[in-house]
Amino acid sequence: MFPYDEAKHEAVIRCSICTGEQVAGFRSREDGSFVGVMVIQSEKDLENFKRLYRVDDVRKIY
Repeated sequence: MFPYDEAKHEAVIRCSICTGEQVAGFRSREDGSFVGVMVIQSEKDLENFKRLYRVDDVRKIY
């Protein structure tokens, strides 16, 4: 499990413009690097991600 720290990371979904693939993960607030932790294929996957990491707001980035 990724050591999520809200002060250091932002929860995001990285979306591919070409394939539509969505990967939930965390972007560093310091340098913008991204660590993917879960492929999102349905609303249920997104809800599981939010529950697992205790986040409410997850924005999409492209």
